[in-house]
Amino acid sequence: MLEAVEAQDSAKPYHDWNERITAECYRPNGASRIMDGEGRIAQIVNNYARISFNFGPTLLSWLQEHAPQLTSKF
Repeated sequence: MLEAVEAQDSAKPYHDWNERITAECYRPNGASRIMDGEGRIAQIVNNYARISFNFGPTLLSWLQEHAPQLTSKF
């Protein structure tokens, strides 16, 4: 498969940078925690509903295959 992403050492402990950024950025923004004054979760929000963004077709295809639950938030 030509579109398969090869392992990228610089993305460790993840397989590649798509996987790492999904775990560290895309997924957390789909369910961001708003904390109260005592450090408790007061609300969970989908930041994608509040921002303007554009994903390229290659990244969106990767997300649909590897993180389909996340793409429903866009």
